[in-house]
Amino acid sequence: MPNRFALLFLVLLFLGGCAGNAVKPTAPSAPEKSTKTPPRAAAIKYGGGYYQDDGPGENPPENLDAIPDAVPKLEPLNKFANNPYSVLGQNFVPETRLQPYKAEGIASWYGRKFNGQRTSSGEPYDMYGMTAAHPTLPIPSYAMVTNLSNHKSVVVRINDRGPFLNGRLIDLSYTAAHRLGIVGHGSARVEVDSIDPAAPLAQAAKPMTISPPVSSPLADNEASGNIYLQLGAFATEQNAETLLSRVREQIGSLADNLRILSRDGLFRVHLGPYHSTSEAQTAAAQLWQNLEIKPVMVVR
Repeated sequence: MPNRFALLFLVLLFLGGCAGNAVKPTAPSAPEKSTKTPPRAAAIKYGGGYYQDDGPGENPPENLDAIPDAVPKLEPLNKFANNPYSVLGQNFVPETRLQPYKAEGIASWYGRKFNGQRTSSGEPYDMYGMTAAHPTLPIPSYAMVTNLSNHKSVVVRINDRGPFLNGRLIDLSYTAAHRLGIVGHGSARVEVDSIDPAAPLAQAAKPMTISPPVSSPLADNEASGNIYLQLGAFATEQNAETLLSRVREQIGSLADNLRILSRDGLFRVHLGPYHSTSEAQTAAAQLWQNLEIKPVMVVR
């Protein structure tokens, strides 16, 4: 009998040990939240002029007003970006040829959330470039956008699709929105006019205005020797080189005075120096007449 009780005791002890070492079932862990940014076409807009977690860059270039308009030129249309498509239950049929277009509506803008991401054209989005997104205008194409509240205008290159919600007409790059004065307001009512690259801005050319020197005011004809005309400011050196090459082909002997100045994260195309504001104004008028470039007068 004692042996039977001892054997029973050992069996119970063994089973108790197994139960104590058993792995307890655990509840399945919650799925991790995706950190991927949704495609811009499917993102949902909230109030204001940009997406809820979007906004201006942390260190924008100093002189956004000096970044020039897009320069219209004839380009082949993108093979893929102009096909019919559907977004958020809406069907869109983009234009497949350049033709006159004019419309009024609400413009918004998009910034750092999408900076560097691929646009519908396949190019990376540059929030400091002069570009825009439109649901149906050909990609690429060019348009003049005018803020109807302050009558400021910019020329942008259409290289992306959108916006798709809230009845908005066009999504501008951060710089284009800044130059139109709508960054703080978030959105504004605008007029969008397509541009024929074969006759860029000839129909809509505006009087040239030259900004006063940015460092210190100079009296007219005051000799200084450090006055320059800034033709453009770019986030990439390649874009500055493109403008410099284009201008150099058109201005003859003045081309020897063209330089690219790298400062504060921007590449600026400067022409000069000039010894007086009058001399600089004369050169600026020549640039406007020959190239329809509106330079900014600066002092270095």
